[in-house]
Amino acid sequence: MTATVAFYAPLKPPDHPVASGDRRMARLLRDALGEAGFVPQLASTLRSFEGAGEPSRQSTLQAASLAEADRLIAVYRAMPAAARPALWFTYHVYYKAPDWIGPRVAAALGIPYVVAEGSRARRRADGPWRLGHAGAEAALDAAAIVFVMNEADRPALAAARPAGQQLLSLPPFIDATPVTDARPPHPEGPARLLTVAMMRPGDKLASYRLLAEALQQLSSHGPWHLDIVGDGPARAEVEALFAPFGTRVTFHGLIDDESRLAAFYADADLLLWPAVNEAYGMIFLEAAMQGCPAIAGAYGGVPGVIRAGETGLLVPAGDAGAFATALSALLEDSARRAAMGAAARDFVRRERSLAGAAALLRQSLSALIAAPPAGTGTP
Repeated sequence: MTATVAFYAPLKPPDHPVASGDRRMARLLRDALGEAGFVPQLASTLRSFEGAGEPSRQSTLQAASLAEADRLIAVYRAMPAAARPALWFTYHVYYKAPDWIGPRVAAALGIPYVVAEGSRARRRADGPWRLGHAGAEAALDAAAIVFVMNEADRPALAAARPAGQQLLSLPPFIDATPVTDARPPHPEGPARLLTVAMMRPGDKLASYRLLAEALQQLSSHGPWHLDIVGDGPARAEVEALFAPFGTRVTFHGLIDDESRLAAFYADADLLLWPAVNEAYGMIFLEAAMQGCPAIAGAYGGVPGVIRAGETGLLVPAGDAGAFATALSALLEDSARRAAMGAAARDFVRRERSLAGAAALLRQSLSALIAAPPAGTGTP
């Protein structure tokens, strides 16, 4: 009988109405579990995300999560044993989005608990996110497997790894089925630049600010045009940053349709994003799938999705001058851009496909379900 896997994404469930890279990755992981031969079922849509560091809000979310866990335990125990989940799989656990549900349910049912993309942040242990930090640490301690999707997280995960816990690499991936070798012919004219990102205060706005500063340093350098896809509460600030460029910049708003977004990537010569504090950035894989190379800041796991000098260019984090220099070089070299685009498409097809992720999940999770470990912790 095919094993059912309870799937949970405490930061943003796969059916959340607001598009983001995190929602995209949740959907891809769910699809990869299905491709691997399991039956993924969304266990809960309760969001534990608390971004302001408010202890009272964290306490409220913890109480709601524990109540949700007890509800699920009762539901699952009422099922025939063969119909219950054989494994619990949680995507993205950290101090702002702990998992108080999965470990409790897994322990009650006696099934393995697994996390994909977990991060530990010791410096948050005594700050305003103390409760969220404790919840994330407990969840990571309970996991039989932690799939490492951002290699920048590995040192902290390894340092605190409980005995018997596996840390397995699962690089960010994308459904490469639509990949083709064809790219629409690019007519002569201004280089077509593209940015795809939500417009929020904080890191996203900081990235837009860096991009505007970089463009200002080459605003008189040859013809170029930037399309910006995205929206959000900081849109007015973003529009003000790019107002000096006039008609060289076009805002398209939020595009949630994957086929329309793919057309933007396919038409672009370069994807630009400074990537301030990005975990890795799904946009870089989405662009690569359409043969579009990228220039990005070397934050976090971004170097894991862009092969520097091969599928795009990486610049020092937060350095607008270096970003402008890299962009200037590629604006002057269409042949190099084309070569990078072809390499990016091949990279996705060969190394970052959904099929490859499914094979890894099939092998590791089937072994875990067949012989559940004694456990690496309790909720």
